[in-house]
Amino acid sequence: MQAAPTRPADRAVLPTKRGAVPMAGVCTMLASGLSTQLGAAIGSLAFPVLGPVGVVAVRQYVAAAVLLAVGRPRLRSFTRRQWGPVLLLAAVFGVVNLSLYTAIDRIGLGPAVTLEFLGPLTIALAGSRRRVDLGCAALAAAGVVALMRPRPTADYLGMGLALLAAACWAAYILLNRSIGQRVPGAQGTAAAAGLSALVYLPIGAGVAVHHTPSAGALGAAVAAGVLSSAVPFLADLFTLRRVPAEAFGLFMSVNPVLAAAVGVLVLGQRLDVAAWSSIAAIILANAISILTRPRHA
Repeated sequence: MQAAPTRPADRAVLPTKRGAVPMAGVCTMLASGLSTQLGAAIGSLAFPVLGPVGVVAVRQYVAAAVLLAVGRPRLRSFTRRQWGPVLLLAAVFGVVNLSLYTAIDRIGLGPAVTLEFLGPLTIALAGSRRRVDLGCAALAAAGVVALMRPRPTADYLGMGLALLAAACWAAYILLNRSIGQRVPGAQGTAAAAGLSALVYLPIGAGVAVHHTPSAGALGAAVAAGVLSSAVPFLADLFTLRRVPAEAFGLFMSVNPVLAAAVGVLVLGQRLDVAAWSSIAAIILANAISILTRPRHA
């Protein structure tokens, strides 16, 4: 859920062996991260016409089309034990993108993605008894406090929605682990994406009836789906086979910086020193945690 993340990629196949990161892998990760944040930025341009709900609906359709084509789930063969986490993941897919895009609309791309990144960071630090990880947690918490500090222009609803997206991303990681143990390949993730898209069909229809979409707004929403769902998913399929786990995780932590940069360059959003400091603190916490892990971890 790089997403952001918000990206429907099955990360249960991360390699764990340390080693040099091939240049092709670095380029792919960079392209994937930029694609995700550019997609979110372009999608936000359709907010005045479709609103975050309409943009998310279109994104869900695109994500479902890609995942169903790749995963090809055999729904009739699913057992009750398999359907449980799949249904939960479908709900997570629906909530994570809606909460994130609404947060982007209210507080900006950089801060929203930074707060959302707390989801995977929390999963990475949870249960650890290493002092360095406790320090990383404290550093990340300090970044959050600085980002959410009281001020006249603070939008706490937007921040709360970004934190909801973070919780959904954490749930996505945990559910994907469970699904990976119960459903072969990407079938479970694909089925969840398809179910989520079905739920959004009437929602998208309702948005279209009350807010007639322009060609530009619809194109921006479709571009968001392609850039933030289709491209990152296919890129991850390539990357996860060639890049060590710690390198992939470390690069994922750069997404808040990419989001902030895209917000400034594409959307004209401005961040103060405290916001940039918060982003740096959260990224640094993740980087230290990853780089100091034992080789056998």
